[in-house]
Amino acid sequence: MATLEIVKTKLEAMHDAEEYFNALSTNIQLSGSDIKVVAISSVQPNEGKSTISTNLATAFARAGYRTLLIDADIRNSIMTGIFRSQGRVAGLTEVLSGKDELTQAIATTDYPKLDVLLSGQISPNPTGLLQSKNFEIIMNALRNHYDYIIVDTPPIGMVIDAAIIAQRCDGSIIVTAAGAVSRKSVQKAKEQLEQTGTPFLGVVLNKFDIELEKYGSYGNYGNYGNYGKKKKR
Repeated sequence: MATLEIVKTKLEAMHDAEEYFNALSTNIQLSGSDIKVVAISSVQPNEGKSTISTNLATAFARAGYRTLLIDADIRNSIMTGIFRSQGRVAGLTEVLSGKDELTQAIATTDYPKLDVLLSGQISPNPTGLLQSKNFEIIMNALRNHYDYIIVDTPPIGMVIDAAIIAQRCDGSIIVTAAGAVSRKSVQKAKEQLEQTGTPFLGVVLNKFDIELEKYGSYGNYGNYGNYGKKKKR
């Protein structure tokens, strides 16, 4: 089993925001004891869903839960910027296509109780892989080995993959960057996730400047019931 190292600058950023992600993980726990596998999506790219996914998984691991972070954005993964390895690491696409066993693709990290399943090589047919029976089998197998599983998906406003993945999860969350997309777009993404039949847990407002909140700059986001607020970097 390979071991991944969390890039130092990312880890330092996570430490700065610990209280926010502790609150987010607690809210997920309060959503029900049956919520163990959570899909994280966004409306469009660059809203911070992968960073939120990593921070959230780390928060669960920090609390003592055996946690797995799955990089299921097999079209355009950015997890290589968060984790690095000295050697080859198999990923989700290799497992789904039958090239590697699941045990070969699960990587430990230098963070206690946190394992990672990276996306792997880019597939010519990512939707087909996620719709396959193999994906269902893999998710069911992983449930038996982890307390919490955080699944980073592609943006639901761009491709159908996130909806397919959410069907195999216990709950879903949308990450949206303050001022990046319209309220209507977020509402549409929410409805798409709800149509999967998987409980929709809420919206995380990312890149939010707390100081500006005093002046009502982002007041139009107030009705989303956000789990946590994160300082804009």
